[in-house]
Amino acid sequence: MWKLESDEDFFRIYDSKKMIAGYFDPDYGDIYPKENYEEIVSSMLKNHDKILGGVVMVPLVKFRLFDTDLDTNLSEVQQNVIRVKEHLKKWEDFLSQTNRQVHSIRISHTDQDMLTITFQIKFSKPTPLEKKQLLDEIFPTLDLLQKSSLL
Repeated sequence: MWKLESDEDFFRIYDSKKMIAGYFDPDYGDIYPKENYEEIVSSMLKNHDKILGGVVMVPLVKFRLFDTDLDTNLSEVQQNVIRVKEHLKKWEDFLSQTNRQVHSIRISHTDQDMLTITFQIKFSKPTPLEKKQLLDEIFPTLDLLQKSSLL
């Protein structure tokens, strides 16, 4: 169902419809010297070095309110606000259930009407930088997000 594709030093997460569902940014650890970051990370990827986790970034909520062509009425705005509030409650429950109190919310770089959420994911064991094995570690979180209607 889920698929990872490498893109430089991070991975795109695709759903079953081949749409981007989010991103996984591995924690490569402390890279020294910083000037050689790209070379060192490239070598780590090539050698399938083991990592302990990383961060996942997925859409948090689309408002359907901050479009430059917006032409609506009060009732529609109220319905969208209620929908957003209900969706944020699902996120609050997910974060609480999975003990992910540390997270970051930002405006999406591709859609000014959407917020994204980024949170850490820790693997059950040191995992090689290889798509299938990374996906095995990320899958339970993606699956829970989908079952919670968050993806």
